[in-house]
Amino acid sequence: MSERVGDDEERRGVRTFTPDFLTELFRNPLDPGYADAAQARERRGGSPRPGWTVSPVSLVLIVLLGFLCAVAYRQTTAEESGRAQARSGLVAQIKQRQADTDAMSARADQLRDEVNRQREAALSGLQASRLRNLAASTGLGRVRGDGVVVRLEDGPSGQDGLGGANVGPSQVLYSDLQGVANDLWGAGAEAIAINGQRLTATSTIRNAGQAILVDFRPVTGPYEVSAIGPRSMRERYEASRSALTMRKVAQDTGLSFGVRGVDDLTLPAAPEPRLRYAEPAVSPSVSPSGGGSPSPSGGGR
Repeated sequence: MSERVGDDEERRGVRTFTPDFLTELFRNPLDPGYADAAQARERRGGSPRPGWTVSPVSLVLIVLLGFLCAVAYRQTTAEESGRAQARSGLVAQIKQRQADTDAMSARADQLRDEVNRQREAALSGLQASRLRNLAASTGLGRVRGDGVVVRLEDGPSGQDGLGGANVGPSQVLYSDLQGVANDLWGAGAEAIAINGQRLTATSTIRNAGQAILVDFRPVTGPYEVSAIGPRSMRERYEASRSALTMRKVAQDTGLSFGVRGVDDLTLPAAPEPRLRYAEPAVSPSVSPSGGGSPSPSGGGR
């Protein structure tokens, strides 16, 4: 009796834990009825039922489905290689067309110089000088002189509006180039080019997707707007609206903007325009045109 009481006291002294619901569920995931049914089946001598069976129809369907998946995979891989080849072919064609365009542009410049030499040889000295001045003022002639270069470059990605001001993205916009060109015209520029593309009275600065087009030819950063004009042009441009705006944008977004003076700057001639509505004048004499300097349509931030 005393031994039994000692056992009971020992049992009372042992700390026991009752498993919670989740612990019991993971420890015994099957319902107890499944175990009872299996034990009853063993007592009756029945064979345990397999976990799953596959009928002939199901087997045929599985094989057919696997065959279809294999065929689809092979077709996808074959089409991917074809797309890669087509993409590489298009890239090669684009590079070849660009090289052909550059070669034709260089050839056109050579022919233009030859035409100018032949024209000056056929004209008198006064007429040739007047023609050169008209070509330079309209952008159809190459010019040299002192001027200003405005350089713009995209800022690092993800740096839009660091100062909290609504100044737009950290990338150079086509409207930024428009504003710089317009204010350079206003500051007295006599000739302007953007990355070597000479601006004329019919020039356009637009965007197409992520690209900026100058006279329908793409230009990429860094962007340099070169202008030839009087010595006061730089000071007047520094006080212009586009210069003040771009400095604010550069301060807030990390975009690069700078203005520097350049001596002996050379700007190329613009391509010959295709006149659709103009007709030759009856008189060969050309009267000097009035008005201000040509400028493309502009915009701003």
